Amino acid sequence: MNQNHITSLNLVGCPTSYFASPAFNQNPLPISINGVRQMNHQLFSTMDKYDEKDAPLLFMEHMRVMFELDVDVEIQEKIQRPISYLRMLRGWFFDSNRPEGAVVKGWVESRFGLKALFHKKKLGSITDAPYLRYLSERMHRRFHSNSIYAQFDLLYEYSQYYWNRFGPPQNKLMLYRGINNLHSELQVVEELGKRKLIIRNNCVNSYSSSKERASEFGDTIIKISLPIQKIFCSPEILPGKLPNYENEYLILGGDYLSEIVDLF
Repeated sequence: MNQNHITSLNLVGCPTSYFASPAFNQNPLPISINGVRQMNHQLFSTMDKYDEKDAPLLFMEHMRVMFELDVDVEIQEKIQRPISYLRMLRGWFFDSNRPEGAVVKGWVESRFGLKALFHKKKLGSITDAPYLRYLSERMHRRFHSNSIYAQFDLLYEYSQYYWNRFGPPQNKLMLYRGINNLHSELQVVEELGKRKLIIRNNCVNSYSSSKERASEFGDTIIKISLPIQKIFCSPEILPGKLPNYENEYLILGGDYLSEIVDLF
């Protein structure tokens, strides 16, 4: 099977070829970004003492202090508000093809070895114009201040902590995505029948926990089952801080066993 969508390098200690495969989604391994839990052990040991409603508050306070995110006004014209994970995520939710989306995709590439396949246009060779534009946005210095990749690292580890502790016992979720044209919008790796297929997703994607919400984005609805290890961010872990009207989850990409389902 073509593996141009992955690299052999990652920071999670799991072969990218397995992490990006449908087999991982069926039989996942524990995933952790090297060194992040160890460097922030006090946060996680503190959260162990509290319940589900307190965990988001503890995490956001830790992020505020660690990355000095409480600067609400510009003291001088030359001093800008620090870049924060919340600002970047809001940019993604507004439009994943914005520069903020490119930075998120670049972080996924560097940590999980999943290549970006789409940003405004399909991405091919690194010498092609669409890829060079993506690379320019991904590396823009305006979005790489204040250790933004380190903020994303900690957000992912917190997400894993939250879902392992407070998520469903089976550690898997069912999510949906609405599309208008299956073959033009997605990369179909293999068709397993009339309604089942293996879809290669972009390195990071938006799916919804609501089939009805997903239907607002297309008349074909794709359903996937994914392990919690593939969840980067979700409404539950940052209540009230991100748009929640679409029940939108940011999930890590790769190949997913997918099913076309009816709305009713």
